[in-house]
Amino acid sequence: MSKIGITISIDVTKIDKARLYKGEKGTYMNLTTFIDPANEDQYGNHGFIAQSQTKEEREAGEERPPILGNCKVIYTEGGSAAPAAAPITEDIPF
Repeated sequence: MSKIGITISIDVTKIDKARLYKGEKGTYMNLTTFIDPANEDQYGNHGFIAQSQTKEEREAGEERPPILGNCKVIYTEGGSAAPAAAPITEDIPF
């Protein structure tokens, strides 16, 4: 599997703080994203970011949490799927 570089931008004011949870090393938030590098929207984004829905919420048919922001593919290993709108101008050291 090849590597993909993605930038993520979220509106932190939309975070549902009730979904934050304490872990051993800090406070965490589960996020979900769906990315389609072959298709970009009118702003050059390839997907969205939302707070994750629990299995119980999905099974109960609850409404999904709001979308917090977007993501954009900025790098693909070998350049095979790099979007035309985001040319790679530097090497990413992976």
